[in-house]
Amino acid sequence: MSVRKNGLPDRCRHRPGTGPEQEERVLREVWPFVDAHRRAGRPVVLARLVGRDGPGSRPLGATMAAAEDGTWRGSLSGGCVEGIVLDTARAVLAGAAPHVTAVSPGDDLLPWEDTPVCAGELRVLITPAPPKPVHTAITTALAEDRPLTVRVGLRPPHRWSTAATADQLPDMGPAFTEELTGRPRLLLIGATDLAAVLATLAGTLHRKVAVLDPRPGHVASGAFTGTADIVRAWPDDWIARHPLGVRDAVVTLSHDPRIDDRALRAALAGPAGYVAALGSRATHAQRLRRLADAPGLDRLTGPAGLDLGGASLAESALSILAELVAVDNGRGGRRLRDGDLPIRATTAAAHI
Repeated sequence: MSVRKNGLPDRCRHRPGTGPEQEERVLREVWPFVDAHRRAGRPVVLARLVGRDGPGSRPLGATMAAAEDGTWRGSLSGGCVEGIVLDTARAVLAGAAPHVTAVSPGDDLLPWEDTPVCAGELRVLITPAPPKPVHTAITTALAEDRPLTVRVGLRPPHRWSTAATADQLPDMGPAFTEELTGRPRLLLIGATDLAAVLATLAGTLHRKVAVLDPRPGHVASGAFTGTADIVRAWPDDWIARHPLGVRDAVVTLSHDPRIDDRALRAALAGPAGYVAALGSRATHAQRLRRLADAPGLDRLTGPAGLDLGGASLAESALSILAELVAVDNGRGGRRLRDGDLPIRATTAAAHI
């Protein structure tokens, strides 16, 4: 595996496209680790994927974080460069200068071993985690789902800056710029045991989860562990006060038409990207007859979920979230071996 410094484009700028914000999600993946170590007073170095020639398993912006105590989080590829990147990051922790490193997987193979298909050059920025003002701005933006644009220079001294929008950031020459947006919402209608499992799993997908139920006994069940906002409210009233966006999703789970139907009518009247209802095919047929006059009914998914054949709560939750991910990425949810599309759906990115 070969490494060389200063393999950088004139300018690298990442902008999320119209699909799911995958690049922001990878920053979210490592940020709790970064924040915990910084709060404890331990230095952290970030290794960020800022450029690539050829295919790869991780998007631009993918990040690894290495702390002074030897622990680390994140990845830049499918596993073929992480070791050498960690060595380089730890060297910076020990006092080496921050820099951009070009990493090429496969150069360490023996002559008879196959070169990885993803053997394109990766350009990785190795630099200490941002100083306190930038760190605080990122932490706050991620915690409060506020938009934020973050820029780091690709040449020494690798300055960091943040602003609400990209045009408010200083021009620092070659730089990597990314725009953080708020997490998409997942509304779970009905404070049920399945909703509790869904809320836990959905948190790992970096969705902001709210569970809506007008029934006081259900809201006070104690089944939820702080991974979601539990709100006693009629769902249509709540949606009217908190309009949904195209990245948001709604799943009805209460099995009570008086609750679920009101939620579905409100959700289908707006732009939510995924609206689904739990229940059997017979139950869904009844539901469609009740909602026959509802605008947007053709967008309703029911029964919710992919055909996984599972029966447990966790399997049912996985089925529903798997369908949500597929819809987010414009995929049908079939087995990968039966398709020919790229395994990872990509958002738009450009080098300027």
